[in-house]
Amino acid sequence: MKIFIFDNAHQIGNAVGKLFVDAINEKPDIVLGLATGASPVPTYKYIAKQCAGGKVSLKDVKTYNLDEYVNLPKSDKNSYYSFMHHELFDHTDIKEKNVHFLNGNARDTEKECRKYDEMLEKAGVDIQLLGVGRNGHIGFNEPSICFSKGSFKVKLTQSTINANKKYFDENPMPTEALTMGVGSIMKAKKIVLIAVGNEKADAIAALVHGDVTPVCPVSILQFHHDVEIYLDKAAASLL
Repeated sequence: MKIFIFDNAHQIGNAVGKLFVDAINEKPDIVLGLATGASPVPTYKYIAKQCAGGKVSLKDVKTYNLDEYVNLPKSDKNSYYSFMHHELFDHTDIKEKNVHFLNGNARDTEKECRKYDEMLEKAGVDIQLLGVGRNGHIGFNEPSICFSKGSFKVKLTQSTINANKKYFDENPMPTEALTMGVGSIMKAKKIVLIAVGNEKADAIAALVHGDVTPVCPVSILQFHHDVEIYLDKAAASLL
């Protein structure tokens, strides 16, 4: 586990963005696992800027997103499909056929999750980008009595709803989501985690110094062979 501490989110975005651009240039058909939320936005802005400047091309890149809300139209501004297009995909030359999401509107969510896991297994994720919730969740793997394996439908905790409902000013926030399981996340060859702000300090301290427990899902990263953690000083304040 490697830890890098920066002054602010902009510096983190540049550092992680450069990591991804270098990786894409080295392997143009790289498979990326991508996250949503505020933490990766500066990274996505860096990648988009480099793509616009001709410094990198995403035309052969394949992506698999961590999660998606249940029963929210993908055209909704708060869907993670819309988020990724707004923050990254629409500003690059990535092909729509190469971007993949769990379908939160699938009639049979169990079948949808199995299909997604089969695609992940076949593709093999080279780099998985993660954020972390205040309660230690990764993707939408909430604190539990056991670590999840494959993708599944999850009922969101109240703390997660409270942290995200500010974005839902017109429609009520969904209370369920489909997410990659911890087991799926851990299969990535490399994991890069970003955390910014004091509210993430407890989760980061638990990740670095705590026991490995499903009560704090992010702690499982202690068992991965290649993890890089990018923090601002506030998120690193309890280390």
